[in-house]
Amino acid sequence: MLSKETGGPDTLTIGDLPDPVAGRGQVVIAVRACAVNYPDLLIIEDKYQFRPERPFAPGGEVAGVIDSIGDGVTGWAVGDRVVAVTGHGGMVEKLAVPAAALHRLPPNRSFEDGAALLLTYATSIHALLDRGRLGEGQTLLVLGAAGGVGLASIELGKAFGARVVAAVSSEEKAAAAKDAGADETVVYPHAPLDKDASRALAEAFKAAVGPKGADVVFDPVGGDYAEPALRSVGWEGRYLVVGFPAGIPKLPLNLTLLKSCDVCGVFWGAFAMRDPAANAAHVATLFRLWDEGRIAPRVTGTFPLERGGEAIAALAARKVIGKLVVVI
Repeated sequence: MLSKETGGPDTLTIGDLPDPVAGRGQVVIAVRACAVNYPDLLIIEDKYQFRPERPFAPGGEVAGVIDSIGDGVTGWAVGDRVVAVTGHGGMVEKLAVPAAALHRLPPNRSFEDGAALLLTYATSIHALLDRGRLGEGQTLLVLGAAGGVGLASIELGKAFGARVVAAVSSEEKAAAAKDAGADETVVYPHAPLDKDASRALAEAFKAAVGPKGADVVFDPVGGDYAEPALRSVGWEGRYLVVGFPAGIPKLPLNLTLLKSCDVCGVFWGAFAMRDPAANAAHVATLFRLWDEGRIAPRVTGTFPLERGGEAIAALAARKVIGKLVVVI
């Protein structure tokens, strides 16, 4: 599935690239599944932090089996089941990746679930623990809580002993958030929000998180929802900036002074590159929690490779609950 020109999902086409060859320190994965994430839309529109040379395939996290191994690689064998975060290039039949990016996929887990695990859950655990310093007994407000990263944050918040309030855009999504373990839900209106609607949403958030305010706000949405969420933060709370599908907001910084709160950026990809040991420890925690049944990727739709553009379009429409996966 190739991006040959700048544009939306409708510009993607099926095509051929040369078979990849495993260079030194690399393996070639025969891809079985590739999860769909919001950066897949941004990267084909040239709106992401990185702009790969075209033609390239979207798809930032994959699961499959090792097809071949390059020089200098130890600890892996042809046929091993693996998952990897690739950034892009995942919607293909074969993909060369650094061996250092690999994680073993347990034999009792499907390729679809494996592909849907790392990017959302690794982002969430880094956000909540490293940036948000979430602790037991604290209150966590999650925006966009029925998406992949939102559901991951609900589950992890509960695993770490927090009270979780899930904010969503429909009753159907509220039910999904409750099913993931949310203690309470808030259904917010569709943007744009005028001053009265913004004020009303802030009051709804405050009522849901309680009189002490939210200790941590996890915001992968942005836009008009950001300021009401910030207004619900408690004293010395942490507001986590994760993404902007609703637009890049402008926050009134006087609120940060009045609440003595922090606004914290979350860039998991850069964190994983700068501190691979810390990231590996988080991934080990995720696999343990998955094995214990305390987290579980929610794959709510699968698409064949030739319909990968449709999967990205569905995510762009913000109608998806959980994760979509392209199956190769």
